[in-house]
Amino acid sequence: MIWLSWRQQRLNLAVIASALAVIAIVLLTTGPDLADAYRHGADTFFDRINLDRTQNLYVVGIAASYALPAAIGAFWGAPLVARELEAGTHRLAWTQSVTRNRWLATRLGFGLLGAVVAGGALSLLTTWWCGPIDDTVIANGPGPGIFEVPRIAPTMFAARGIVPIGYAALAFVLGVTAGALIKRTVPAMAVTVVLYVVLQIAMPNLVRPHLVSPTTSTVPITAETLRGFQGSPENGVEHLDVSSRQLGGWNLSTDTVDKSGKVLDPLPAWVTTECAPGPGKVGGGKVQREARPGSPGTPACIDHMTSAGLAQRFTSQPASHYWALQWRETGLLAVGTIALAGVCFGRVRRLS
Repeated sequence: MIWLSWRQQRLNLAVIASALAVIAIVLLTTGPDLADAYRHGADTFFDRINLDRTQNLYVVGIAASYALPAAIGAFWGAPLVARELEAGTHRLAWTQSVTRNRWLATRLGFGLLGAVVAGGALSLLTTWWCGPIDDTVIANGPGPGIFEVPRIAPTMFAARGIVPIGYAALAFVLGVTAGALIKRTVPAMAVTVVLYVVLQIAMPNLVRPHLVSPTTSTVPITAETLRGFQGSPENGVEHLDVSSRQLGGWNLSTDTVDKSGKVLDPLPAWVTTECAPGPGKVGGGKVQREARPGSPGTPACIDHMTSAGLAQRFTSQPASHYWALQWRETGLLAVGTIALAGVCFGRVRRLS
């Protein structure tokens, strides 16, 4: 059975192994330059690297980390049972000495091993390569361009650490389940990709924020912490851009509060009249104005905010929660993988 599984999956394995080999060569040859730049100091890191090349490789690494599980689920998982059902070869396989459970267990085990190894290899490479960038952002705050986003942010989280391994395993079993239920390879592949995309959208929005209890911090609004304003020409200032003082964290929500802790929504009218003087930058129906100390209205604005006791309350997942979130999300994905495997076994036992 193992030899047969290898024979049937060897082309898919070779394609993904070749792609991983190319990525590995590129990352292993460019990674030492990033590590060397970081050793000279986080404050000069982005000045020492080839910014354009690093940004391009950074985007490719992230895209590959998200695309690999989808490819594994669609091209490895979906055809595993569906192809046998379409060709009718399942009748021959299941009438031999090998039972259905053993047949599926061997195929699932072999595929899961390949998915975990592929996902783990890519994750190890990208996590190591991005390490100096992540450490710089945590130490110094947002960098230029795409480097302003920390590794704990939703767009980056599932491309680092151990979570990609969980997604690769779950995507594979998701594909097998889709194939067993739909019984046709191409539709099962499409459904697998769609469900994987839905999972990637739902997880950071509905599940991940609650895996670890977020922290709440309140930052007084001063000339040093106030960075700007956002609003519209019709409604005036609707939001204050305040520094959270948490480097490398993931802000879940922000609220402007008064000295009693009451949320100010909408903001008082005087915030617009005193704090956003002069012409603003209009884009997408929004007006954004920078808070520049010394510009007309800004001193009165800061004095009024200080006397009113205004502060910004942040609910966030700090950078220190990164690995706790990684382990818990991976555990949740493992539970989902086991549950879907159970569905596969139940479905195969009922197929005729």
